[in-house]
Amino acid sequence: MTQWLSGQVARKTQWSDTHFSLAIEADGPTFVAGQFVRIGMDVGEERIGRPYSLVNPPHARLLEIFFNIVPEGPLSGELAALEVGDRVWLTDAANGLLTLSEVPQHARDLWMLATGTGVGPFLSILQTDEPWQRFDRVVLGYGVRHACNLGYRELIEALQQAHPERFRFVPLITGESHPGALQGRITDNLIDGSLEAFAGLSLDAARSHVMLCGHSGMISDTVAELERRGMRRHRRREPGHISTEKYH
Repeated sequence: MTQWLSGQVARKTQWSDTHFSLAIEADGPTFVAGQFVRIGMDVGEERIGRPYSLVNPPHARLLEIFFNIVPEGPLSGELAALEVGDRVWLTDAANGLLTLSEVPQHARDLWMLATGTGVGPFLSILQTDEPWQRFDRVVLGYGVRHACNLGYRELIEALQQAHPERFRFVPLITGESHPGALQGRITDNLIDGSLEAFAGLSLDAARSHVMLCGHSGMISDTVAELERRGMRRHRRREPGHISTEKYH
């Protein structure tokens, strides 16, 4: 049975009016990059918990989550109101299959496509050694409505500097035009070829694996386009080209 562990907010980052990160000091749990834990708070007489992917790599001391305020959501607004030193709860076990251990060994190019705070598990993975040891090219496509909601830009820039020949970052903004970013949805830019042109890399079944995390609409539409190209969902019994994690 899953148990709750006590944690304390060690750092709070506000990226915009709606997007926040909390770094939590806690004794556990252990996890694999790409997995999530349940974060909880006592609201009234009820403990409310929701799953949040961890942004930090497994070797980091603090556990970090990236989230946005969901209107009328039961927990996100409460989390956004926390300050350094406040208590939170988290489960003693991590879960999730959006990990590199689930990516077939023959894949040579890794595409990570995320919307909003769904970029979190990918940032965790990219801070480990494995993607840089396994893949020839790594592409991170990160879609948001407004540029102010692009979190972790310093971390992403550090990854670009550390792996200039192998890492491609593709920001996509749907609600406005922004220098250095594609405009529009991930799926639209995939269909018309803009995403691959920006990355300077072709996405195909022969050598690519695609990890998707974020809004269910983006995932469904992107999977449909990838299937049109001859790719299929990955299953342990039937290795494929697409791994997913839905956030809502």
